[in-house]
Amino acid sequence: MQFHHHGYVSTNPRVKSAAGVGIDRSPEMPDTVDVMIVGSGPAGIVAAAQLAAFPDIHAVLVEQRPHRLELGHADGIQARSVETFQAFGFANEIIDEAYQITETAFWKADPEAPENIVRTKITPDDPHGISEFPHLIVNQARVIDYFCDFMANSPSRMRPHYGYEFVGLEVLDEGDYPVKVTLRYVEGERAGEEIVVHAKYVIGGDGARSKVRDCIGATYSKVISMHAWGVADVIVDTNFPDIRTKCIINSSKGSILHIPREGGYLFRTYVDLGDLAEDDNHKVRQTPLEEIIRRANEIMAPYSFDVKNVAWWSVYEVGHRVTQRFDDVPSDAAPERMPRVFIAGDACHTHSAKAGQGMNVSMQDTFNLGWKLAQVLRGLSSEKLLRTYNAERQQIAQDLIDFDLEWSGRMAGSGDGESIEDFYVRTAEFPAGFMTQYPPSQVISAEARQDLATGYPLGKRFKSARAMRRCDATVKHIGHEHQADGRWRIYVFADEAHPATQSAVDDFAQWWTSDHKSPLLRHTPAGADPNTLFEMKVIYQQGVHDFEITDAPAAFRPKNGPFQVEDWNQVYATLEGEDIFEERGIARSGAVVVVRPDMYVAHIAGLEDHDSLARFFAGVFDLS
Repeated sequence: MQFHHHGYVSTNPRVKSAAGVGIDRSPEMPDTVDVMIVGSGPAGIVAAAQLAAFPDIHAVLVEQRPHRLELGHADGIQARSVETFQAFGFANEIIDEAYQITETAFWKADPEAPENIVRTKITPDDPHGISEFPHLIVNQARVIDYFCDFMANSPSRMRPHYGYEFVGLEVLDEGDYPVKVTLRYVEGERAGEEIVVHAKYVIGGDGARSKVRDCIGATYSKVISMHAWGVADVIVDTNFPDIRTKCIINSSKGSILHIPREGGYLFRTYVDLGDLAEDDNHKVRQTPLEEIIRRANEIMAPYSFDVKNVAWWSVYEVGHRVTQRFDDVPSDAAPERMPRVFIAGDACHTHSAKAGQGMNVSMQDTFNLGWKLAQVLRGLSSEKLLRTYNAERQQIAQDLIDFDLEWSGRMAGSGDGESIEDFYVRTAEFPAGFMTQYPPSQVISAEARQDLATGYPLGKRFKSARAMRRCDATVKHIGHEHQADGRWRIYVFADEAHPATQSAVDDFAQWWTSDHKSPLLRHTPAGADPNTLFEMKVIYQQGVHDFEITDAPAAFRPKNGPFQVEDWNQVYATLEGEDIFEERGIARSGAVVVVRPDMYVAHIAGLEDHDSLARFFAGVFDLS
C-alpha cells in the first residue's frame, strides 16, 4: 500500500478520505444517478465496488432484500477471483478465513461390489501451476461483505440501498439521464410506494429471473437442458475418510459433488436429482430434505452419513442458458445507438454447479464492465467503448456453457473414453478462470508484438511473477500491485544495458514524458498527477545492488500528491534465481506490456515502438 504522500495518516489507510459524492453522502435515494445497479449478488457488488472507487461517479446499488445477505448459495472461489480480490485489497483476509482446496478425490462404484464406492484417484487442484493464488471455499455472503467494506471505505462512501424492489425501466431519447427506473419500497412506512430515479446507465445483476433482462427484451438463445440438484450445508457424523476433501462421487445410485466449507466442520453436498422432463413444471422443488439425505446415504455406501445439523438446504433447477446479448442494443439497431442498460451474471447465463463457475464468471462480467463505464463517465472515452462489454463477455458465457455441458456429461458417466479424473486435470485452466482470451478490439491491440513477451498472451490475464523492488530490496509479485482503480498498467521490461547508461529505456522514458504524441501527455487531464491514468513500472535485467534507483529515468519516479514527492516504488530488479524475463518469455531486447484496468494484456510493443503505443491508446481514449 502507498499512503502518507497526501500527509501523515494515523488511522486505517484502507479507509480513504471522503471526496466528491462521498462528502456528506445522503442515505436517501437520489432523483438522478450516473449508474443504477440492480441486485447485490456477485455481479452487482463488483460493479458497485469498482464504481465506488471514483468520487466523481454517482452510482447506487439497490437490493430488494431488506438487509445484508446472511447465507449465500454460492461458495466456490476460483483462483482468478482471488486474484481479483487482491486488486480490491482483501485477498489475504479472505484466504485466511476460507477453506483451501488443494486436491480433489474421485470416488466411483466398486467393480467388485457396485453398491459401494471406492476412491479411484486423488488429483492436485492446480497441477500446472496456473496461479499463485489458491482455490477457496467461502460463503458468498462473506464475499459480498468484503466488497461492501471496500465500497464503504472508498472516497464515494457507497453503501447498498436495501429494501427497494426493481419494478421496471424505460430508455428515453432525451436528457442527460435517459433511463427512467421505477422502484418500490418493500418495507417500513413507505412499503408499496413507488418512486422514479433517472439514470445514465443501468446494470442488471438481478439473477436468473432478471426483470432488467425482461425490460430490454433480451432472450435466451436456447435452453439446452434443465437439471435439478438437492443441496445442503450440513454437519455430519461420518466415517467417510475424505469428508474434509473436495470429492466428486459417481456411484451406481447417483452422483454427489462434495465441498468442505470454511470453519473445519461444515460441508456442502450437492446431490444430483437428474435431468428434468419438459412437463416437470417445478415439481422437483417439492423434494423434501429427508429424500436428499436418503439419496446421499445411498450414494455414499458403505460409509455412514448421519446428519446432525442442517444450516441451509434447497432444491433448485438450473438450465444451460445464455442470452443472445448482454445490453439493450438489438443486433439490427442503428449503428449510432449506444448501450444504456447492461445485464450480468445469472441474468444472462446459467449453468450447473458442477464446474463451480457461477459466482466467479458473474464477478468477471462486471469487473470487465465497471472500468469501461468509469472511462466513459469520467470523460476519457466515448460511449463506443461500452460496446466491447457485450462483444467480449457474451462469447465467454457461451464458452462456459459448452465446457459445463461436457463436464456435466462426464460426471454423469458419458464421454469419449477419457476418465473424468484425466479430464479434470487436463482442463484445470478453464474452471480456474484463466482461459479467457479477448480478441483484438478497441481495447485489445491488433498490432501487438507477441514474440517479445511469449509468456503474456495477448487478450489473456496478466500472469504475475516475482521481482525485487529496488528502493527497499523487497520481493514483490509485480501483478499484485494492480489495484481496482481504473488505471492502465504499463510494464517496461528493460533491455540488457546497464541502467546508468543511455539505452532504449531512456529513449522510451523521454518520449513518454515529453513527446506530444505520448499517451501520458495526450490523455492525462491538465494539472493531474502523472500516475492518474497510467501506472508505469520498469523491470531491469540487473540485480538489485547492481544499480542505484536514481539511475532509472524520472518517468519511473513520478512526483505525486500535493507535496510532489517522488514515488520510488515502481523500479524493479531481476530476482536472483528467479528471472522474470526467462519465466515470462520476455525478449532480452526489452518489451512494453500494457495491461487493462481489469488485468488483461492489451498490447505488447518494443521499447522503440512509440507510434504503436500512441495509436493504441488513441483508440482507447477516443472521444469522437
